Amino acid sequence: MKNTKHLDAIVIGAGFGGMYMLKKLRDEQGLKVRVFDKAGGVGGTWYWNRYPGALSDTETFVYCYSWDKELLQEMHITTRYVTQPQILSYLEHVADRYNLRPDIQLNTGVTAAHFNETTNLWEVKTDTGEAYTAKFLVTALGLLSATNVPKIKGLDTFQGEWLHTGNWPEGVQYDGKRVGVIGTGSTGTQVITAIAPKVGHLTVFQRSPQYSVPVGNGPVTPEYVAEVKKNYDEIWEQVKGSVVAFGFKESTVSAMSVSEEERQAVFQKAWDNGGGFRFMFETFCDIATDERANKAAQDFIRGKIAEIVKDPETARKLMPQDLYAKRPLCDSGYYATYNRPNVDLVDVKANPIVEITPKGVKTTDGVEHELDMLIFATGFDAVDGNYTKIDIRGRNGLTIQEQWKSGPSSYMGVANANFPNMFMVLGPNGPFTNLPPSIESQVEWIAALIKDVNAKDLKTVEATTEAEAGWTKTCHDIAHMTLFPKADSWIFGANIPGKTNTVYFYMAGLGAYRQELSAVQNKGYEGFVFQ
Repeated sequence: MKNTKHLDAIVIGAGFGGMYMLKKLRDEQGLKVRVFDKAGGVGGTWYWNRYPGALSDTETFVYCYSWDKELLQEMHITTRYVTQPQILSYLEHVADRYNLRPDIQLNTGVTAAHFNETTNLWEVKTDTGEAYTAKFLVTALGLLSATNVPKIKGLDTFQGEWLHTGNWPEGVQYDGKRVGVIGTGSTGTQVITAIAPKVGHLTVFQRSPQYSVPVGNGPVTPEYVAEVKKNYDEIWEQVKGSVVAFGFKESTVSAMSVSEEERQAVFQKAWDNGGGFRFMFETFCDIATDERANKAAQDFIRGKIAEIVKDPETARKLMPQDLYAKRPLCDSGYYATYNRPNVDLVDVKANPIVEITPKGVKTTDGVEHELDMLIFATGFDAVDGNYTKIDIRGRNGLTIQEQWKSGPSSYMGVANANFPNMFMVLGPNGPFTNLPPSIESQVEWIAALIKDVNAKDLKTVEATTEAEAGWTKTCHDIAHMTLFPKADSWIFGANIPGKTNTVYFYMAGLGAYRQELSAVQNKGYEGFVFQ
């Protein structure tokens, strides 16, 4: 290729993973690295998700990098949970603090990445017409970044404004308007709660009712911040050895081992304290694995819905009847929002959407819900969605789509057979946790492997087919020890029509995952072949 530029490594994505990967390879190994991102700024998921109410459900003190102790001490912690503007500001600060921007190329999407078996290099093309080669390709595409807009008849005829929460433009005006929201997952509950007091009228089109608990957000005291910063070494040691990595100790008490009275008291304390993962994992150890424990949690939350929502019919529509086995949600007053006179709930499982009309949304009962704005809070084609939008080809021209025709897979969540020198940050079957600590674990492990390959003057490293199949089976077996596969959820791809419903995560926790990474490394990178 003419005018092709050569690099040591190309990284796709400038979020938590891509920026740390750049720092590790450039600053610690002296490699020539370039990061590409189609966004106009750094931040990854948090650059795009600017919708009202956007909030991490991880507490501020552990939704950050752990590898710079000075940065941790300087961190501005003002609220218990961290909002999208705060996260984006933090990541922009990191980019400036470590002078990462000169090696990040924004407004540039990678369209193709082909492995050349003759040169053992990746040949990469961008949508700006540039061509590159690199020995290593690292994909840090994000789990939740490929937006999912459902195919509904008539969307192109809608005369109002329609938006997706995962690609939210600046300057959106919704005050006083008739707004519809489709979707009531984590994003939906956040945006519904945030805009309800400001819109003229809000119509929520609910596909599945959700179990949600209060987030418990609010300002923190100087004493709280001082205590966190004093104990950061112990905090991160606990996080990296824990299951969900959310900065609390998971319960070791089974729900049925205590009396009904004590169980209710534990649930009430968790409800008052706030936090979705805390409610599922800090209360009792078996809510995600034992149906009796799970039902106890379900009943408690359903009781709260009945208590909060004044209209019995609305409360009935809001009550989930399935397992409490999706990514646990938390909110800033979601159920109470339905007590507002300007908010209506439409159950689109009982009364499906027929089409979108020029004026709004028409449902099976013949009602045309007139709208000025329609918001899709319909989530993402998670985990592998962004991979399948790039023409990625490994050995013998094998595409990533062909590699994953039976469902996305990987070895250790970081590598694929037939794709030499390509590493994934948060690839399929990586850990199901608070993400920054998992990202760090993977980036540091990938960087060490790249350093080893270069130190030994090796040409390629790739996972074996057997290792990939073995890891996929491990993830499948672990997931089916839990209740999660029994619920329709994006965690298993169920939100995308036609997508293979399969296991997408390693669900034994971050501590166990880090042990697996160490074991593979200590055995000379068992499951990999080198040339």
